[in-house]
Amino acid sequence: MKRKTIHVSQETGKFMFCLFFIFLPCCCHVCFSELSLDQTNTMIELSRFLNISDWNLPGSEMNPCSWNGVLCSGQDNGSVISISVSGFDISNSSFLPVVCKLKTLESLDVSNNSLSLIPDGFVTTCERLLGLKHLNLSSNKFSSSPSFRGFSKLVVLDFSYNSLSGKIPDYGFDGLVQLRSLNLSFNSLTGSVPVNLSKRLEKLEVSDNFLTGTIPEGIEDYQELTLIDLSDNQLVGSIPSSLGNLTKLESLILSNNKLSGSIPESLSRIQTLRRFAANRNHFTGVIPSGITKNLANLDLSFNNLNGSIPGDLLSQLKLVSVDLSSNQLVGWIPRSISPGLFRLRLGSNMLRGPVPSAAFESLQNLTYLEMENNRLTGHIPHAFGNLQSLNLLNLAMNEFTGILPLSFGNLTRLQVIKLQQNKLTGVIPDTIKLLINLLILDISWNSLSGSIPPSLSQLKTLSNMNLQGNHLSGTIPENIGDLKNLIELQLGDNQLSGRIPVMPPKLQISLNLSYNMFQGPIPASLFQLDRLEVLDLSNNNFSGEIPPSGSLISLRQLILSNNQLTGNMPRFTHNVLVNISGNPGIKSRNKDEVSIKRRPTGKSKLVMVVIFVCLGVLALVAGITTVIVLKLSRRFKGNNNMQVDPDEEGSTVLPEVIHGKLLTSNAIHRSNINFTKAVEAVGHPENALHQTMFWSYYRVVMPSGSSYLIKKLNTRDRVFQQASSEQLELELEMLGKLHHTNIMVPLAYVLYSEGCLLVYDFSHMYNLYDVLHNQTSDVVDWTSRYSIAVGIAQGISYLHGSKSSGRDPILLPDLSSKKIMLKSLTEPLVGDIELFKVIDPSKSNSSLSAVAGTIGYIPPEYAYTMRVTMAGNVYSFGVILLELLTGRPAVSEGRELAKWVQSHSSQQEQCNNILDVRVSKTSSVATKQMLRALSVALACINISPGARPKMKTVLRMLTRL
Repeated sequence: MKRKTIHVSQETGKFMFCLFFIFLPCCCHVCFSELSLDQTNTMIELSRFLNISDWNLPGSEMNPCSWNGVLCSGQDNGSVISISVSGFDISNSSFLPVVCKLKTLESLDVSNNSLSLIPDGFVTTCERLLGLKHLNLSSNKFSSSPSFRGFSKLVVLDFSYNSLSGKIPDYGFDGLVQLRSLNLSFNSLTGSVPVNLSKRLEKLEVSDNFLTGTIPEGIEDYQELTLIDLSDNQLVGSIPSSLGNLTKLESLILSNNKLSGSIPESLSRIQTLRRFAANRNHFTGVIPSGITKNLANLDLSFNNLNGSIPGDLLSQLKLVSVDLSSNQLVGWIPRSISPGLFRLRLGSNMLRGPVPSAAFESLQNLTYLEMENNRLTGHIPHAFGNLQSLNLLNLAMNEFTGILPLSFGNLTRLQVIKLQQNKLTGVIPDTIKLLINLLILDISWNSLSGSIPPSLSQLKTLSNMNLQGNHLSGTIPENIGDLKNLIELQLGDNQLSGRIPVMPPKLQISLNLSYNMFQGPIPASLFQLDRLEVLDLSNNNFSGEIPPSGSLISLRQLILSNNQLTGNMPRFTHNVLVNISGNPGIKSRNKDEVSIKRRPTGKSKLVMVVIFVCLGVLALVAGITTVIVLKLSRRFKGNNNMQVDPDEEGSTVLPEVIHGKLLTSNAIHRSNINFTKAVEAVGHPENALHQTMFWSYYRVVMPSGSSYLIKKLNTRDRVFQQASSEQLELELEMLGKLHHTNIMVPLAYVLYSEGCLLVYDFSHMYNLYDVLHNQTSDVVDWTSRYSIAVGIAQGISYLHGSKSSGRDPILLPDLSSKKIMLKSLTEPLVGDIELFKVIDPSKSNSSLSAVAGTIGYIPPEYAYTMRVTMAGNVYSFGVILLELLTGRPAVSEGRELAKWVQSHSSQQEQCNNILDVRVSKTSSVATKQMLRALSVALACINISPGARPKMKTVLRMLTRL
């Protein structure tokens, strides 16, 4: 019996096993296809409209719940409750009514696309959806919208980053009785702040519009509000004291308006308020006591506040960040400061007296301390040495006396220290060598004495050192060349003498040895600094001949005035300004060579064109450098110097063409470009236009008579990682597939036995820098400048791409006005497109601009991160936009344009003075549009990368002008 039972059990097991495989497909269908037939058909119809690759995989139509961005509920037979098609670059909005057939839909996100129209069918169908609570239409191209009054169940509506115009009430938001969050930021809305909205509203965001009028008193009726953001509008009047009745308010952001009056004390009654930002307005009066009682973040910078800082303002325990800079505050710094403070900015006021040492003894979290441009006196407190987390210390432009505290050696996290323009005395302490993370050291224009300590050479990360304007004596330390990352060295206006040692090899921004006591011949090693842009040796006692200039390929300015130099003047390229005045023994080579080389006048049009060609080609320096070196490092091992050997120039033996490929589909270029002719032409020096660190440029006339620009690689840097030749060719072909009217892409590439050549169209004769700054006559009007700005923004937006572009973003390590080529005054081309992902800046032995950009355009965070990012590109574009608005170059007289504009943009009157008066005064319309564009530029150059808008957003902001 037992054996029989066992036998039956085995048979039963086999039977069940067979049944499992028989019914498995049916079970899978039930498990994975839970949607109703109607919803499944609707989703399939929707997929045909949108043509999203993730939705069109074989077999996926049976399971829409698995599609990217689709969320189904576990109840109601797996109904579709949420759809997100954000960032798929959709431009046709005809799919929207189809979405509304899904009666169970609760959330719809179509943000980050190119939609410009909301079909009527969407409103008539979707307003019937009783469950629709979340609707995200942000970051599209909507310029108008139908009324939303019928969407009675809507809780969240995001219409930000579009082009909506007109008054807010016209959109029927007042009928949204359940609405809790309304975001209309970054549009072109006019009129006043809306108050006829749902009383359940918790978040009201209408920043970056053109709203006028005052902050309405009626806003206090919205008792559920937790966030009010009215920043970047044109609001006037004062802050209503009734805002103090909003007992749930957490953030109040009023930045960058025209608000005036005093800061209401009633705000201190809001126990939930954590952030209050009212910077860049016209507020006056004193800061009320108790305002920070509950705050974590307070920003009242760039106003006209006066009086002293209340004694309790900085002492509140919840405080994290306080910014009171650029006001008219007087009195002393409070003696009680919260130990939790992370950032404290008090610069550009009229504060006086000594810094209370006891207040800074236990601020272990303080990371940024800025008190520059005040009237502070006394010694710098030794207690600053207790600020263990400090990254930045700025005490510049005060009246501090005494010596540099030895306790500074404890600040091992310090990256920036600015103490310039004080009255400090004594010597540079040896303990400064302990600041192992220091990037910027500026103690210029004090009364420091003694010698430069050799221990400074231990600051291996230092990039900028400014010691000029002191009483330093003795010699420059022999080991200063150990500062391998130094790109700027300012030692002028001291009493230094003796032998000049070998300088740091990466010096780029400037080497200033002027107004010292150096004598004898100029060391030839100074003329080997092939990354250096400014060399100032003026007002010394140098004698003998000027060394040959062959290695100074990056030089822009050479100042040798007031020495005892003799002999012939070396030859320099046309774009180098040379000052040799005060050296009667120097002989000019010809009558045109004067003390300062001048730019061509309007009478020399032909010469100007030639020079523009030479300078314009500079804009093509780093374009695809990284990609090409990858190829050469593997295919041509041992051939690391791609420069033409002078002994081989003009050789009758042509290098072998290994591989050439056309990247353009243009039939004219394909018939004109001859690879053998390209290789032949670069062997003849008469075709050379210019040479830089990584590239030599040639104009090549093909057999057809058409001219092309050839870029030839000179590999002398470790910055480029190695890759296979197959990868290189794939990368180049990917670049060749880029198509945009504002992008300059290669037409072909040639791999040959001595390197690699890239071929470009030669029709682009000017770069933006030359047109703005090197022309002596014609002024570019605002219409042209605006067109150029929009075109550049379009090009960069295209390179940054989107989720649907099928490629990684292409970033620009060296984005500057010299890299913008102009086909005409309305057609800019972004040059030097770069595959940044193959760059390793930490391995570079070249200049900073090779991997981060030209000085003046480099985002401030690069010194900390050594990473090229989209936010960094936005910063660089912001500087270019400032050039268009001000007519000033990115760096002039040793000061960066971005910093100059930031320091002069606090008041409307100052903003008007920032603009290029040759253009802004032509019409009131031009002035108004330029001021709006200035606000865009200021957003782009925000010191915080996270606060900068995306390039796509920048483009929308510009097109709204």
